[in-house]
Amino acid sequence: MSSATDWVAGLSPWPEEFGLDRMRALLAAIGDPQVAYPAIHVVGTNGKSTAAVTIEQLLLSEGLRVGSTISPHVVGWSERIRLQGREADFESAVGRIRSAAEELDATQFEALTAAALVDFAERDVEAAVVEAGLGGRLDATNVVDAEVVLLTNVALEHTDVLGDTREEIAREKLAVAHAARVVVRSDNEFDELVPGSSHLIEGGAREAAEAFLGRQIERDAQVALPGRLEHRGGEIWDGAHTPEAVDWLLARIPVHDYTLCVSLLGDKRVDEVLEHLGKAGSTLVATRSTNPRALPAKELAGRAEAHFSEVHAIPNPKKALTRARETGRPVIVTGSLYLLADLYA
Repeated sequence: MSSATDWVAGLSPWPEEFGLDRMRALLAAIGDPQVAYPAIHVVGTNGKSTAAVTIEQLLLSEGLRVGSTISPHVVGWSERIRLQGREADFESAVGRIRSAAEELDATQFEALTAAALVDFAERDVEAAVVEAGLGGRLDATNVVDAEVVLLTNVALEHTDVLGDTREEIAREKLAVAHAARVVVRSDNEFDELVPGSSHLIEGGAREAAEAFLGRQIERDAQVALPGRLEHRGGEIWDGAHTPEAVDWLLARIPVHDYTLCVSLLGDKRVDEVLEHLGKAGSTLVATRSTNPRALPAKELAGRAEAHFSEVHAIPNPKKALTRARETGRPVIVTGSLYLLADLYA
């Protein structure tokens, strides 16, 4: 039998049709583990993984036994299922759901979500922090009746699935708040979309953890995740894939004339992302991650020429990074977590 990582990697990453029927059937087949513990659900466009792990760390600091699930991974599949602040036993977690998932022809994300949820139940967690994958309403994670929902932010993304406006996208994301007693958000822009039974709090990850506990948390949480504002030997690696994420990144790093090593998926707001990246430096090395939705390096380079004075197209990510380093300027690797995953590999 193949390993858990090989099996998961071979599953379909995209459903033929979005919906929760198969996910609910999968959970029913393994005993509905999601009802065994209370949960915090993290939705939004950018910053979900960092927010989820920050909540995890804050709850751990208060002595709770915590499981969390994030996506996508950068270094390896086992990043996605966490227990007590560390990677869980991925082989064991996946092994618990593999037979049922195969029988139901589950997708990659459905299998991973089920594996996390059943592992949390087996490990007797007192809280689960669950990061949504795509949207919320039809996302495989929308099988938990979360007590607290955190909406990190809303930007245009996956408009073919989630809607053409930020309001439509926010509606999809906030649909996970169907059972929430508290919804935490950074502003009140989409409050009319929140169920009337939910109490609204302004804030972020700390406020979500405090709302879950019903008390203040005195300690701070230090969070470092691969590919999220990661400093690597003088380089900055960050999977910023929207204009808003680029602006967030640039506000947190020193001002330099950077060389950017970039891959972008074709379904992103490519020209807007490139325009915002142009504020960081004058040179861009375009490459292509192994994700099938990634733009060819030559096409990306062509679209970047309006925003950079020097552009190179190098399809191989590792060769592209080498070329970026040869410019002698500080390097930012960005545009897609899939690019960072390829470079880690």
